[in-house]
Amino acid sequence: MHTGRAKKHSPSPILPRMTLLAVWILSLSCVFIQTTFGQKPERNIPASPQNSDSLLIGLKANYNSAVGKNNDVEAAGFLQQIGRLLFISGHYPQSLDYLLQAEKIFRSKGQQKMLAVNLNMLGELYYRTRRPQLARKQFDEALAIYQNLGQESGKAEIYGRIGHLYEKREMYDSAFYFQRKALQSYQLDRHPGGAAKIYENIGSIYEDLEKYDSAYFYFNKAYALNAQTHNPRAQVEVVNNLGDVLRKTGKFREGLTYSFQSLKLAQTSGERYQISSAYNDISKAYNLLARNDSAFHYLTLSRSLLNDIYSEESNKQLALLQTLYEIEKKDNEIEQLTQARRIDTLISIATGIVVVLVIVVAALIISRQRLKIRNEQKLRAQHKQVYEAQNQLMEVELRNKQLEEEHLKQQLETKTQELSSYTLHVIRKNQLLEDLRAKLDEMIKDDKRDQRKQIKALSEQIGEGLQDDQHWEEFRGIFEQVHQSFFDRLQQQTGPLTANDLRLIALIKMNLTSTDIATLLGISQDSLRVIRHRLRKKLNLAAGDNLSAYIQSI
Repeated sequence: MHTGRAKKHSPSPILPRMTLLAVWILSLSCVFIQTTFGQKPERNIPASPQNSDSLLIGLKANYNSAVGKNNDVEAAGFLQQIGRLLFISGHYPQSLDYLLQAEKIFRSKGQQKMLAVNLNMLGELYYRTRRPQLARKQFDEALAIYQNLGQESGKAEIYGRIGHLYEKREMYDSAFYFQRKALQSYQLDRHPGGAAKIYENIGSIYEDLEKYDSAYFYFNKAYALNAQTHNPRAQVEVVNNLGDVLRKTGKFREGLTYSFQSLKLAQTSGERYQISSAYNDISKAYNLLARNDSAFHYLTLSRSLLNDIYSEESNKQLALLQTLYEIEKKDNEIEQLTQARRIDTLISIATGIVVVLVIVVAALIISRQRLKIRNEQKLRAQHKQVYEAQNQLMEVELRNKQLEEEHLKQQLETKTQELSSYTLHVIRKNQLLEDLRAKLDEMIKDDKRDQRKQIKALSEQIGEGLQDDQHWEEFRGIFEQVHQSFFDRLQQQTGPLTANDLRLIALIKMNLTSTDIATLLGISQDSLRVIRHRLRKKLNLAAGDNLSAYIQSI
């Protein structure tokens, strides 16, 4: 629901019959009020409650009692009330501090309804301190909570406040939209008092837009609902608004009638701000009717009442600030005393614990020293036995390692001999087969055609025997036992290699001559040179690098 709207009055035309003295007096009075007190007080800001300092003391005492009972939700409620009291009194920074403390507790305890009320207060506080974006954020969160709770009146109040934010920014379409949503929620909840306030808000928007007929229509609807609910406090402002609209449309006497009615209602309800505002409106009406003496009289009454109000408010605020300062000072002293007592208690407990610990430690030290002497004597004897046993074990382990090394050397020598014997056997076999094939080739060249075909088949069979790979895996197994992990290291340093490449590399690793290698592979020396050249390329060797030296280094 929109609150805190300052009425906007169009400048009153000065009639030609008004004397220069009256003009000067009225102008001087207006300037005095504006310069002395700043902007005109907003009509529906609640005045500071009577004895706000004593009320603050009572709320603080209730808060301390709730804290003593560990009732966090009740304590947060009192924090919220203190924040509201400080807000009404105009102490916005202090109010913000208490409201934020209350919000933190409400959130942690899941008190959604109380949180929404607190967010509503924070939004209005941010609006009053000219931070509309923060105000809108609080209103939006409060609106979401009310929507989840299904509380139409809560939603309506937030809609009204958001509409007022848009009105102050002169975004009237949005202002109308939210005020009408507020009206709809109040009507769903059957809340005539809230609906009356929204009608008044809508009328004020039309008044800002200088659409006075529409403004008068909605003010009248608000008037009727307030009369129905017997709400004289709300009726004061509505009647005053009706008088403003009539005065702005040239109906000065009718407007004056409403202003006097507003004055009577304000005096009945004791609304001093409204009384001052009614005096001011009556003064304007008399001015427009060229009754300058009456205009000056009521303007003087308005100014005098404003002086009294601001003086009292200043005294109340000073008293409240003094009370707040004394409360905070007292809280600090209590906290310091409590802290000092805690420290003294802790020191006493710590001292007792230390004395006990010293006695216990001293007894333990003496006992441990005696035990230590006995244990040391036992340990010396045990260490001596362990040392002798360790020496014996080390000697046995050393002998075992020596035997193991000798065994490994013998195995290596055996494998090396096997590899050499196997290689020599293959070389001899291949040489024999090569000699046989050479003789057979000579016999093929002979003219004995009846033997040529059989001899040729035999020669091809010997050639296949030279290329046979059945012994290669046996050779590779023995080779890897002698040269462990050689092929793994080779693959890490080079790219993919074929089985023939690996066979040639293994033979080079064994330091065999080119003749022996060619014989083992069953190829000519020229073919061997070509194969070695291709292998150099695969191993990415430079022109001056030695292939055999490179393979031996792996």
